[in-house]
Amino acid sequence: MGENLIFMKRVLIVLDGIVAKKVLQRLVLIDTSHSLYDVVYTDDDILIPNIPSNFTFYKFDSTSFSKLNSVMSNVIYSDALLVLFHKEDLLATIKNIEIINPTLNISIYNNWDLKFDNPNIQNYNGIEVLANGLIEQLPNIPVVAQNIGLKQGEIMQIKIPFGSAYAYRYVGSISQSEWKIFAIYRNNILINVKATSILKPNDIILVIGKPKILLQVFKFISESYGHFPMPFGKNIYVFIDLYIQTIDDAINSLKKARLLQQRMNNYNLIIKITRPTTIEDINSLKEIVKETKNTIIGIDYSNQPIENIIQEDINQYDVGLFVLTNTLLKESIIKSQLIDLKIPIFKVGIENINEIKTTIVVLDKMSYYEQLSPIIFDIASQLKHQIKVIDSEPLEDNSNEQLLKYFDDLSKVYNLTLKINTNHKNPIRELKKEQNVLQILPLTQELFETRVMDFFTTNSDLLSYDLKYLNQIIIPIVEENEE
Repeated sequence: MGENLIFMKRVLIVLDGIVAKKVLQRLVLIDTSHSLYDVVYTDDDILIPNIPSNFTFYKFDSTSFSKLNSVMSNVIYSDALLVLFHKEDLLATIKNIEIINPTLNISIYNNWDLKFDNPNIQNYNGIEVLANGLIEQLPNIPVVAQNIGLKQGEIMQIKIPFGSAYAYRYVGSISQSEWKIFAIYRNNILINVKATSILKPNDIILVIGKPKILLQVFKFISESYGHFPMPFGKNIYVFIDLYIQTIDDAINSLKKARLLQQRMNNYNLIIKITRPTTIEDINSLKEIVKETKNTIIGIDYSNQPIENIIQEDINQYDVGLFVLTNTLLKESIIKSQLIDLKIPIFKVGIENINEIKTTIVVLDKMSYYEQLSPIIFDIASQLKHQIKVIDSEPLEDNSNEQLLKYFDDLSKVYNLTLKINTNHKNPIRELKKEQNVLQILPLTQELFETRVMDFFTTNSDLLSYDLKYLNQIIIPIVEENEE
């Protein structure tokens, strides 16, 4: 035991007042067996029962240089903690310590907004700590670590609310530029964070990053509307292959991407053109976006593989939404890559996007559309659409009732008109009656598989995906076997 004491750190603690007593109580409650503590105090009221043996107490006034020096000159302290009731006592004690040991690290409880030039002083403003602690008890207030790192709020705790666009998202599918999720608590249990980890409502996540960035992240997660394509990424990405596509096909996709970018918070519009045919075609495409702000155009003349081009752009830009035509979505390489990337797709249809006034969903698998519901309302709110739901469940089956109630609740939150069609007829036949609509679909592996005999399937997602005239946004979901 004697040998171990030689290598234990020794800490000087100077205490006085009610706050000091709380500090001592807290210190005793935690495991402090790895250090030795010399406590200087003046009032027996701060003492508490059951003090561990590694605490030594000295009763005298720390403003006395000779008495403080008699304790400090006998040992080498690694750190000092000062919690004093009177400002004059604190200043005098700091001055004494600076004379005795000028390089000692000193942590102080500062209740008077004092400023210090000594870089060895760690200054904890009592008023700020109290104010932050009170405010953090209020709803929708970010909880930050006050005394860790730079003490500027670079570590934050955020709760995933119901209806958040971040719920049911893979950690790996969430754009984390200048910030990172490093812990997840679910039902008071710490879960290891992996790229395949799935966030769920009521999860508490710990994030680290620049304080200003974390405040933006907190806003995105808590408000949960007006942010799509977040959390998948910020920017809209148009891929054009003029060897596969006609110039009219490419122009159609670019016009619709431009409108989406203008209505969705003016995120950057990234345009990649590969295998260009003629200068006239390139100029025609550039003409469409020449007055569009926040536009980046890249042209590949080297005939790189499609998958390499897309992956390089994903790495370079914060892509949150692909804009692709039906022609490109026939390419097996692109389809395979989209499944792996888990980024939303705007599938360009024939209908004029300027005429669209309704975002529509055809309910199929309930778990999928429950996940999509907050994003559906987010998209509709940005595009200023009403929402229409086609419910095709049989009359005797009420499995959709809870989901429809959830949609109704969200419509009130977002202040959007919601229409529900429950006539239980063929949903695709009902969908084909609609004109000028934007359909939202779940992105699944099955969606991109080759289907030989469609007339045997009753899956409305698959059948509606094959309707070429519809403009659709296809959003990644978490499938049951992945949870």
